[in-house]
Amino acid sequence: MASEQSGSTARRDTSLALPVAERAGWDEVDVRAVDTVRLLAADAVQKVGNGHPGTAMSLAPLAYLLFQNVMRHDPADDQWLGRDRFVLSCGHSSLTLYIQLYLAGYGLELSDLEAYRTWGSATPGHPEHHHTRGVEITTGPLGQGLASAVGMALAARRERGLLDPDAEAGTSPFDHHVYVIASDGDLMEGVTAEAASLAGHQELGDLTVFYDSNHISIEDDTDVSFSEDVPARFAAYGWHVQTVDWTRTGSYVEDVDALLAATKAAREETGRPSLIMLRTLIGWPAPTKQNTGKAHGSALGEDEVAATKTLLGFDRQAHFTVEDEILARTRQAAERGRRAHARWDETFAAWQKANPDRAALLDRLQKRELPEGWTDVLPVFPADTKGMATRAASGKVLSALAPVLPELWGGSADLAGSNNTTMDGEPSFIPADRQTKDWKGGPYGRTLHFGIREHAMGAILNGIALQSLTRPYGGTFLTFSDYMRPAVRLAALMQLPATYIWTHDSIGLGEDGPTHQPVEHLAALRAIPGLDVVRPADANETTACWQTVMEHTDRPAALILSRQNLPVLDRADGQYAPAREAARGGYVLAEAGGDPAASAPDVILVATGSEVPIALDARDLLAADGIAARVVSMPCREWFAAQPAAYQDQVLPPEVRARVSVEAAIGQGWRDVVGDAGRIVSLEHYGASADYQRLYSEFGITPEAVAAAARDSIADTRRAPRPGGHQQTSTPTSGSAGDRP
Repeated sequence: MASEQSGSTARRDTSLALPVAERAGWDEVDVRAVDTVRLLAADAVQKVGNGHPGTAMSLAPLAYLLFQNVMRHDPADDQWLGRDRFVLSCGHSSLTLYIQLYLAGYGLELSDLEAYRTWGSATPGHPEHHHTRGVEITTGPLGQGLASAVGMALAARRERGLLDPDAEAGTSPFDHHVYVIASDGDLMEGVTAEAASLAGHQELGDLTVFYDSNHISIEDDTDVSFSEDVPARFAAYGWHVQTVDWTRTGSYVEDVDALLAATKAAREETGRPSLIMLRTLIGWPAPTKQNTGKAHGSALGEDEVAATKTLLGFDRQAHFTVEDEILARTRQAAERGRRAHARWDETFAAWQKANPDRAALLDRLQKRELPEGWTDVLPVFPADTKGMATRAASGKVLSALAPVLPELWGGSADLAGSNNTTMDGEPSFIPADRQTKDWKGGPYGRTLHFGIREHAMGAILNGIALQSLTRPYGGTFLTFSDYMRPAVRLAALMQLPATYIWTHDSIGLGEDGPTHQPVEHLAALRAIPGLDVVRPADANETTACWQTVMEHTDRPAALILSRQNLPVLDRADGQYAPAREAARGGYVLAEAGGDPAASAPDVILVATGSEVPIALDARDLLAADGIAARVVSMPCREWFAAQPAAYQDQVLPPEVRARVSVEAAIGQGWRDVVGDAGRIVSLEHYGASADYQRLYSEFGITPEAVAAAARDSIADTRRAPRPGGHQQTSTPTSGSAGDRP
């Protein structure tokens, strides 16, 4: 039975040491509340039969301290701009967060805890942003939360620079703190090493990480795989490091006052991020399963839960017990939040009055609106047969947008010159004493330098986007998107408007060879639900695609850009459709003979990015043989799929079964577009080291190959349908890669 009832006179077994919490101001009710948290976690996992009870039990004092004593938050307004942020990086211990949200009054009810991990509940197995009120970020894949919290801290500094740069430290309404709880597993993941290194370099004094060092993972004692000195590692990163050990006396004593003192010291350390290593016993005080792997990832068992209740002075037969005095005490967080919010409102009102222009900017950013006339600055590129790489066009778009979209900022994973991610004239975002000869700036700069940390860059972009005020972007080579994939997937899951600038998009990068030439990446990225994969065909399509990306606020986007020059099409005479049509994701770029009023074509050539000029040349070859070929540029299949069916049928008439797709990547996924009679001109093997013109020729991605595929497709339309169709795959005719396909 579940109960919210009056207090019991039964109390803890005397063998259990009481928490040391005099300075924290805890009394018997607070101790009872913390023990209630432990048992709610045990009951919730036991009821559903699976989950992670141990960490939620042993971290109950820390979580309670944060939500009841330390953090500035308001349960009535979980989007309050002035709140501290809380990140549960060890998302498997979701009950650590859910129970505090319930007790503090964020809207979760006891019934939600009883429905833990079940269909339709507000308490899924791992915390989900947008799903449960009070959850700042979706966590679960270990390391992502901590790395994203670095992004939150970076964003807080950037926002302060935009809105209140001259205020004294601690006096701005935009000053807040980011608190993280991380586990041994989080600290093992490489992404946290990348992010922590950057956080130390950036001197993020508004970030505090509590590292729950309990030495237990699913495989039990972490000594089997993990023996490093974590505090020494973080000190080497430039962090402020403290240790609180609840096992130091030889018995287990939860010294909450020591933890509170460390937390205050971390808050006062404004020049470095802080790590507080907290030594705990997982599952404490479960009598036989504390400090074991069984407490980490499975239900304790009815007998163990009952025995734990007896030790803590609760009715061993009752389940989900929350006494009235406990709830009355914890719900005082709402009143404290209301008062803190009211004080903040006064400061904020004074700031608004003193800074009307910045207040107007803040209002726009909070609404996620773009300023009137912002598109007027977007560059229009003149026709040029010699062409321009789309990465270069993207860089010019960014520089043009810099003055009108101050919220747009970002950088590259040490490839700024190659990715073209630096806005002209914009300072670096960097501590003033870490400027270099080539990169000048300061703490409120705009150009981020992620270093060679692609995975952390992806997670940091998520943290920045979660702040909701600024729009981040980050660049690297497309082949290295593999390093970023876990973070990109979470961005899609959370519907975050992060933008990835992935250049060197194909074998077109040339001489660097197959290690750097993406082949399977476009298909792999298109497999991520909610990610827009955008590959423009020329400079003006790049402009149109950037505009469309900025107009979307509910999803991440990947701009896939070329290293090599691509012709800038002359769209003035009507031979080619306007570049703005790229916003539809797919459009009729050119009809046979350049006649937009032409009847249905004999064949449709669908291409993306650098292969669109190849399709246009193939159209000319076919025209010479009297074959009318339509060329469709499809920069974003996701945008095209979102168009009305009537428009899709207009671009790709169902009655025209002769179709060819052209993309210098694996053909996976293109059968959906070309149908059973279609042909797929693709690259079904790795590349080679040579100039890009030679590679396209050797691997059969040429106008001649596309024209031949078109003829084959037309012939197939006269035969009976064949499920699965035919696929033309390119094979090398010579060269060093001849043995690779």
